[in-house]
Amino acid sequence: MNTGEQVWDCEISSIDTALLIVGVLTARSYFSTNQQIQALATDLYDAVDWPWMLNNRDVFSMGFQNGKFLDARWDEYSELMMIILLALGSKTHPVPLSTWEAFARPIYTYGNETFVFANAPLFTHQFSHAFFDFKNKIDLFKVNYFDNSIKATRAHKQFCLSLNYSTYNQDTWGITASDYIGGYTAWGGPPARGPIDGSLVPCACGGSLPFFEECADVLYNIYQKYPKSYQKYGFVDAFNPLSEWYGTCSLGIDLGITLVQTENYLSGLINNEFMKNAEIQNAMELAGFVKQKNENKWMMPIFVSLTIVISLVAVVLTFKFAGTKGYKKVQ
Repeated sequence: MNTGEQVWDCEISSIDTALLIVGVLTARSYFSTNQQIQALATDLYDAVDWPWMLNNRDVFSMGFQNGKFLDARWDEYSELMMIILLALGSKTHPVPLSTWEAFARPIYTYGNETFVFANAPLFTHQFSHAFFDFKNKIDLFKVNYFDNSIKATRAHKQFCLSLNYSTYNQDTWGITASDYIGGYTAWGGPPARGPIDGSLVPCACGGSLPFFEECADVLYNIYQKYPKSYQKYGFVDAFNPLSEWYGTCSLGIDLGITLVQTENYLSGLINNEFMKNAEIQNAMELAGFVKQKNENKWMMPIFVSLTIVISLVAVVLTFKFAGTKGYKKVQ
């Protein structure tokens, strides 16, 4: 904490650095009248040397460990969006636009959902959205990432229901990276990955609350049906009703995404505060984000006109029917 020296075998993580900074900037915005928070938050953000983590590449390394950069790179769509946008918006150590253009955006279809795909658990479609507001916006590649996460969540529900476990049904579903009876695993789908065994992971739906309102019902159903799943700090990280296993660890990253996305679902507070930061607004502009035009907007007058015409016809027919039937009967 005091020297910045490496502890154990930990790496300097690019994604964990980004998660720290998005929280710092949210606090800076929310506590806008506190000069000390303003100064400290700005100092922290300005101190991050984003180009260093690129290591002369267009895509970020996932970390720096034991004196060298990790070979793994953020080269495909995932939670990486927060790293790049923070780096684009930096006033002191910005990166070129090529970093936004460089990562792959593979397309995947599952059932009736087609979306930009991360071959990874559902959380990859959630974490950047906890702070960046992508709603009703498209970038240089004409992708609406908010709608994309809606589709990914719906596809994940279809995937869960396709599995042969009674715990996955219309009322309860959801798997993402978490603890399990054997330790920690990055399980989920589609496509299926990891030792899926019927366990439920509450933060899968918790992180998707703003995308799919049904997730609120799922969390309520889990709370009602499996009361042991909700303990001192909220939902356990994961549990398996089939084997009666309940996780004993509370993982801040999983409780955190549920907490933050719950607030975004209820009020939009975290998104709204974070997006007030001038650096973030600039980053979104640099990445080409613009308000998505409603291509069907021209059809609205037609729908309105048809509705009015149908209503008038219905009124006329009603009076005609009353006049030829009801009034004669009274006479």
